[in-house]
Amino acid sequence: MERADSKIATGLDAFPFFAKYGHYVLATVVLVSIVNLILGRYSKSTSIVSKEPVASKELSPDEEFNEYETADGPEDEPYLPKDLQHVKFEYKRPSEAEIVKRSLEFYEIADARRTLRFFSPDPVPREVIRNIVRAAGTSPSGAHTEPWTFVVVSNPSVKENIREIVEREEEINYLKRMGKKWTTDLQPLKTDWRKEYLATAPYLILVFKQDYGFLPNGKRKIHYYKEMSVAIACGILITAIQYAGLVTLTSTPLNCGPALRVLLNRPVNEKLVLLLPVGYPAEDATVPGLKRKDLDEVLVEFE
Repeated sequence: MERADSKIATGLDAFPFFAKYGHYVLATVVLVSIVNLILGRYSKSTSIVSKEPVASKELSPDEEFNEYETADGPEDEPYLPKDLQHVKFEYKRPSEAEIVKRSLEFYEIADARRTLRFFSPDPVPREVIRNIVRAAGTSPSGAHTEPWTFVVVSNPSVKENIREIVEREEEINYLKRMGKKWTTDLQPLKTDWRKEYLATAPYLILVFKQDYGFLPNGKRKIHYYKEMSVAIACGILITAIQYAGLVTLTSTPLNCGPALRVLLNRPVNEKLVLLLPVGYPAEDATVPGLKRKDLDEVLVEFE
């Protein structure tokens, strides 16, 4: 033992710094290693978030089903009544000639729809707007959760506030965020960050997606297939606007959702998906001379 201790002492005496401060060096190395490990994991997680924001992330099928499984409330209790009554579907079958005629008439109405950026300030009966929203609310939805909110704005000062928010963000979008290719592709359409129509059109309809709802007891209610459900409702909304004899523009203002949600006092479970100015076209309104794809370019049939 004496001989071994003597050898250790002699070795440490050769390195007086480590003999005196070695335990501090060792502790520092261990601490730095732990900090680097933690920061490495944090950096990795934040880089993933920055590349793909949570708001725009699409869930894989497995992730989506896992999200559904984590809802509040008992799993063996459906949201709809267990004894929900099923009633007879009332239907009067039209003739083949009639359905051909009606399908063609509907196509002609839909085909006349154009995206308008020039609106008349002329008033539109509020009942028409209410009926249009009522039609959109007939859309199918996952488990009949109806995950949508339609906010209708006709107040001039609120419309002006919306325009200010949108134009502020859109100017940044066009100058920085969108990139040269995107803005170049938009040049033939003669669109830019200025959105005068948001203050001119008599109505603005803002469609919000409810990421989740609430049960009577305040707990969260799952909204199944909320993106698809709201997308279908928006399609019906746009078509109802066209059928009523009005015009609109499908606007998806980038990075404006949070500010508009706060302005319109919407809850945190709602996300803006679409902003539609609605009204009559201006007398001097113009539209790009675009051509839609032919039927054989969009239809595949198996007979």
